[in-house]
Amino acid sequence: MSRRSDSWLRLIHAIANVETELGKTLQDQHGLGLSDYRALEILSRSPKSELRMQELAAHLQLNQSSVSRMVERLERGGLTVRDLCPDDKRGVYTVLTAKGRERFESAEPDYVRVLDAALEKHGAQELLSAKFIGAGPAPANVA
Repeated sequence: MSRRSDSWLRLIHAIANVETELGKTLQDQHGLGLSDYRALEILSRSPKSELRMQELAAHLQLNQSSVSRMVERLERGGLTVRDLCPDDKRGVYTVLTAKGRERFESAEPDYVRVLDAALEKHGAQELLSAKFIGAGPAPANVA
């Protein structure tokens, strides 16, 4: 096995463990799934705290159906609302509500705390700083 392949497998394992710990904390302490939290975070960083549904799907790397179900769940909780695009009535936006922003801001310190602890616990700090991981273009900003 090559060094790169070995590092990649270790990184995948670390990510799975970190994601499990983040998901458990968010669900237990804030009633949010990990994708729900990430959607709220992305919306909070977006201009006007809104995105077209397909843009949100692209940011989350989820298909349209999964994002629609997630947005319905967030709407039922009063965390987001849908709005029609004024220029294109077929375009649907997802908009973060004040309650959604409050929920995100309440969960964020726990997310960061668990993320930092889990990255260290599972050896991901070292893997994230590995030379081959840092190569390549930086991820695009939200907006």
